[in-house]
Amino acid sequence: MRALDRLFQRRYPSVGGVSNEQARELAAISFGIGRQVGVLIDRKGRPSMVIVGTPDGIYIPDLSRSRVAGTRLRGLRLVHTHLRGEGLSEEDLTDMLFLRLDSITALNVTAMAEPGMMYWAHLLPPGQPGPDDEPYRIFGPVRFDQVDFDFEGQAIALEDELGRSGEALARDETGREGVAILVNVSSQPRAEAEASLEELADLAKTAGLSVAETVIQRVSKVNPKFIMGKGKVAELEILALRTGAQTLVFDRELSPAQIRNLAEVTERKIIDRTQLILDIFAQHATTRSGKLQVEMAQLKYLLPRLVRQGHAMSRLMGGIGGRGPGETKLEMDRRKVRERIDRIKSDLKKLRKRRGNTRARRAKVGLPVVSLVGYTNAGKSTLLNTLTKSKVLAEDKLFATLDPTSRRLRFPQDKELILTDTVGFIRELPAELREAFQATLEELEAADLLVHVADAAHPELENRIEAVNGILHEMDLGDIPVILALNKWDIATPATREIILSRYPDAIPVSALSREGLRPLVRYIVDRVLWRERVDGATMYDGTSAFADELYTVSSEYENETDPLKD
Repeated sequence: MRALDRLFQRRYPSVGGVSNEQARELAAISFGIGRQVGVLIDRKGRPSMVIVGTPDGIYIPDLSRSRVAGTRLRGLRLVHTHLRGEGLSEEDLTDMLFLRLDSITALNVTAMAEPGMMYWAHLLPPGQPGPDDEPYRIFGPVRFDQVDFDFEGQAIALEDELGRSGEALARDETGREGVAILVNVSSQPRAEAEASLEELADLAKTAGLSVAETVIQRVSKVNPKFIMGKGKVAELEILALRTGAQTLVFDRELSPAQIRNLAEVTERKIIDRTQLILDIFAQHATTRSGKLQVEMAQLKYLLPRLVRQGHAMSRLMGGIGGRGPGETKLEMDRRKVRERIDRIKSDLKKLRKRRGNTRARRAKVGLPVVSLVGYTNAGKSTLLNTLTKSKVLAEDKLFATLDPTSRRLRFPQDKELILTDTVGFIRELPAELREAFQATLEELEAADLLVHVADAAHPELENRIEAVNGILHEMDLGDIPVILALNKWDIATPATREIILSRYPDAIPVSALSREGLRPLVRYIVDRVLWRERVDGATMYDGTSAFADELYTVSSEYENETDPLKD
């Protein structure tokens, strides 16, 4: 113990890594106890930690207090002994990679308790792969007293190189909240995985993240511990280090254990698809009802992920003879979350009751309801604004609308209807969100007609239409008539238009911005929900309804009475 304590009192040189005397001291101690001995050294040559391992390996304790950032190394290098004459092991290189050590050195100990050959390795900067395309370079064997490598200088140069690559990305993505790598691990075909990652990239950008790289790994079976293999996780860590990414976003929902395991290995922020969507909803929620719904969804997502972390949240006592200390910090947190969820449910129940009363009043006066549904960012809010001369928030981003917005359309023959915009759908809509936004989605149940707005210019049009139809079916809305409105028709190519119309012959092409196709759409709506009261059996658009041609509209305040279909 006194010899180990003396190791902690030394100052270790940058050039060579250790002096000849220090090398002999390390070899003698390691040979004497029959175990590997290591020293973690900072850039000033001071020992940060002295570690004693087993004859075959060494375990590096938690280094969370050490400096670490997206483009920074740990600021520590490891010098340790090997007792069997071997070079750097795969475990040594993995430790250097995941812990972001400046370098790692192995000093062989001979049968005479003397230092022998030395091996060392360090990470490589972006664009400089190793001989076998490895992210690191290995040196040695070199006699311990002939090493003239400048460990501190190399670490500083590497960190500067990593910093420059991270700064270049930051300059290209100003205003972003961080740099992220998107990861898809699944058994689906590569084309589907790429399409899913494109959507995840849109979600990430909406949330304020810069996308540095995307990674796809096709697997027959998902690794229950890390989602992917340890080797692929190592590649992710190198990619993150070279791009300055602090966040890894996975294109699926991760279990609490998987998030913990990945975070412990990579020491980076781990986000899954559900958490990313919840964050976007939280950013866009402006009304009290929207904020309540998002908060409840976040709390339900958080509840199973509340786990013990460190001694502060561990159980103090328990079992027979140990009862009495009361709740632990973890149990208190869970209880508070459950209580908050119950309060939010109560508030949302009142909200649903108020909206139900509103729907009942509409039904009492005979006001038909037409609801706009569709995939997020398909143009529903823009279509509502165009038809009703409103100023509802409409942006080219995902989930810009969270709360239902209703506007009234008035017709010359004393006929009116309610046009409602709802929250957009998305594939694999998180269950927490679907339950939380039940008060919003209930507006669809009162609709006399659903206008399914789809982005005709999007390459994933068919899959998105199927996704929305699937969600409507899951919500038991299959009995409500649906008309497909192919929005953004003006930017679709002629070839694409022909293919789409052959696939969806009953759809109505429209453009909410250029107003193309709005008259046929309004005629269909009128024939379906209003004209049927005047012409027996006329429930489908036949192109002859003069009544629809005379349509004019006003906002909910009945201002600026104009014809939205006027050329």
